[in-house]
Amino acid sequence: MRVVAIGDVGVVDGMMHIGDEAMFAALVDALRRRGVDEVTAISAAPADTAARYGVGAIGRIGWSGPRSAMQQRLDAVRSAAGGARTLAADDPATAVIEAVAAADAVVIAGGGNLASNWPAHVFERAALGAIAERLGRAVVISGQTIGPWLEGGDRALVAGLLRSGRVVGVREHASLRLADRLGVAPDRLAANRDDASFLGVDGPRPGDDAREPYLLVSLSIHLAGLPRDDTITGLAAALDRLAERTGAPVRFHPHFGSLDASVEAGDEVLHAAVRAAMRTPADLLQPGDPWSAARLARGAAMLVTSRYHPAVFAAPAGVPVAGLAADDYTEVKLHGATGWWGQDGVVPLGAVARGADGDALGRAWDRRADARRAAEERHEQARAGSEAWFDRVAGALEG
Repeated sequence: MRVVAIGDVGVVDGMMHIGDEAMFAALVDALRRRGVDEVTAISAAPADTAARYGVGAIGRIGWSGPRSAMQQRLDAVRSAAGGARTLAADDPATAVIEAVAAADAVVIAGGGNLASNWPAHVFERAALGAIAERLGRAVVISGQTIGPWLEGGDRALVAGLLRSGRVVGVREHASLRLADRLGVAPDRLAANRDDASFLGVDGPRPGDDAREPYLLVSLSIHLAGLPRDDTITGLAAALDRLAERTGAPVRFHPHFGSLDASVEAGDEVLHAAVRAAMRTPADLLQPGDPWSAARLARGAAMLVTSRYHPAVFAAPAGVPVAGLAADDYTEVKLHGATGWWGQDGVVPLGAVARGADGDALGRAWDRRADARRAAEERHEQARAGSEAWFDRVAGALEG
């Protein structure tokens, strides 16, 4: 079987986004174990993605300008998929149409792209779905956060895309409810843990006592309009209190950062600023890759994060998670990632930075035995559920 798969992947300018790569990696691995022998990725950096995963790869269709221009381009792509000459021969959309025509099905890999925060991603995926429909190819959608912000035009595009899916997987119950309101048939819709929850599971699992006692911190550069200097100072003070309480060393790990150790970019910039404001010594780590990031999160004594995938990796291993939600979008995702595992340590980033929520980080630490016990109770059923979802994906691709 041959599939075209889109993920928000591709290392550009040396910048790795671990979570996006992790979901695509988990999908490709799951498909290969189920007999899919040829994957063509749609990537921001095709050569990088091809080498990283051993797949074929092509570039994105590409979207820019105002929404009206993106809509005109979408109309042209739809027409071209139906045989009209509405695109130049060297238009990148032509390569995507040709790839779908040569494939048996299309997969939209996990992500948080179906929201008005990123209209270009909405149009990219809507166009891919439209191409598949015109060419009679099945569409499967996995591991999505839907919205929560979806304005009129985007809402219609997302609704149409989701309704075209043979199966649609979402990763939070909030997304499940929204997908239901958008008209996705209940028998095609499923809520699952993030697709990368068990990526490369070979490190600590619930009940292991051999983990090294370090506090892992992963902070997103996205502060949702909070005053940067005050937020840095407040986070530093909160981490100092947590380090004193636990006696554990602090390690900062960027999930969006440079693969060049001589370059400080992305989350690394914020990490360096927070560390500089702390009294407690702390290590600044490099991004690495999705597999090493997963092992690092699973081995921590506790995780403090405003990023999503550190929580996805840590919670299944029973690591207590203090999730710092900057806005509605990150709140939905962090509640989803931790709630599946019986944790409820999500608090507003601003409240922690202002010291307005008492010792929110300390409370998560104090509930560490509960976090481990809850993960132990859920782990085997969750692993089986993940495998069953990918079985369903493979079945829908073949059906």
